[in-house]
Amino acid sequence: MRRRSVLLAVPAGLLTLAGCGDEESGSDKTKPSQEPTNQSPSPAPTGKIVSGPVPAITAGKKFGEKPKVAKGTGKPPKDLAVKTISQGDGRKTVKGDWLQVSYLAQIWDTGKVIDNTFDKKKTAAFPLGKGQVLPGWDQGLLGRNLGSRLEMAVPPAYAYGKQGQPQAGIKGTDTLVFVFDLVGAYDAKSSAKGRKVEQTDADLPKVSANTDGKAPSITVPKKSAPKKLVSEYVIEGDGKEVKKTDALLVQYKGVLWDGGKEFDSTYKRGELAQFSLQQVVKGWSQGLTGKKVGSRVLIVVPPDLGYGKAAQKGIPANSTLVFSVDILAVL
Repeated sequence: MRRRSVLLAVPAGLLTLAGCGDEESGSDKTKPSQEPTNQSPSPAPTGKIVSGPVPAITAGKKFGEKPKVAKGTGKPPKDLAVKTISQGDGRKTVKGDWLQVSYLAQIWDTGKVIDNTFDKKKTAAFPLGKGQVLPGWDQGLLGRNLGSRLEMAVPPAYAYGKQGQPQAGIKGTDTLVFVFDLVGAYDAKSSAKGRKVEQTDADLPKVSANTDGKAPSITVPKKSAPKKLVSEYVIEGDGKEVKKTDALLVQYKGVLWDGGKEFDSTYKRGELAQFSLQQVVKGWSQGLTGKKVGSRVLIVVPPDLGYGKAAQKGIPANSTLVFSVDILAVL
């Protein structure tokens, strides 16, 4: 399995319909240890996207409101159907974006809701056009303006194919209906945006406040590492404060206090990281809780809040770790 981050206690699972949450319990059946996968049994058709038919939205019609959708009438479309309910004025989505959405999912024939993020007051994020979500999502959400509300009818060939998804109650003949709110999009050059905070403590590392999407520089002083956790703004954003139960989308770079050698970086991989604060080392969980979305944060993690006596790839035992973390979004 490809290594995604040395920070995670277990690899982060992707919050998509590939796991299909249970609406009543609010649980997500995708285990955190699973890698995101495209579960279509064979390559889905491509190229033809039609504008309808799709079931009517009967309540919650505005962007941000939980929609109520009528069950489908007549035969569902054989092709992928996408209808723009309301047009946003943001940039168009492109392949490779980490797309942040709110969504509701139900079955065409019965109108049964099988998943939605609105009740959980959360969003989902996933790489678009990379085969890590349903083919209908990969194709139907490309080239759409951020801020838009879309409705989509997804035939089996663009979803789970003939095998369906039994654990979620989806048969191999079921056409799925989605309503999406396109909340935001991020890419490998996304960066913190906000007020630069002066770094005056000579005993702490200095992190550059560049906002050009390039990796920040981290300069570690030739002094003894602090024994306690350090968490300081480099750039202070204006978003909401992070809760300890949140999942985040971030850019980050990590170096060793001793010698300043880099051991991990989303910038170098060209790939953002997504995780729950309950799945990372304690230094990250504690250091990012209470910080604002849109910020760049310096975190110095002592061994007892990192990996302690356990060596990791590129990280010797008993290492103090230094991170620059850009908090792009709460999911």
